[in-house]
Amino acid sequence: QLQLVESGGDLVQPGGSLRLSCAANGFHLDDYSIGWFRQAPGKELEGVSCFSRSGGISDYYLDSVKGRFTFSRDNANNTVYLQMNSLKPEDTAVYYCAAVRGPMCSIPYDYWGQGTQVTVSS
Repeated sequence: QLQLVESGGDLVQPGGSLRLSCAANGFHLDDYSIGWFRQAPGKELEGVSCFSRSGGISDYYLDSVKGRFTFSRDNANNTVYLQMNSLKPEDTAVYYCAAVRGPMCSIPYDYWGQGTQVTVSS
C-alpha cells in the first residue's frame, strides 16, 4: 500500500523539542518534494515548510518557525524528519507531511500522512 506514515507527535513543555518522522511505504521519497503542514484547532491548514527533491531556492520555512524547525532526509530509510526546537504553545497543531513527485513542491500533493498531534503546554 502506497502511504506516508507519521510519528513523533507528543505533549511537550514550552521550550522543548520534538522530531516528527514521515516514512514512505511503497515508493521512494528521494523522487519526491516534501511539504509539512499543520492545522491548529479552529484554524485552516497552514504550510510550515517545503523541501524540493534536490534542495533549492524554492525551499522555505514559515516565518514563525524559521531558526527553530529543521528538515532532513534519510534516503536509506526512506524517511524525512522535521526537527522542532524551542517549541511554543502556538505551535500546537496536528502536523501533516505530504509528498509530490517532482523537483518542486506543488499542489496537489500525491500522498499525505495521517497526521500527528503536537501539543505544547506547561
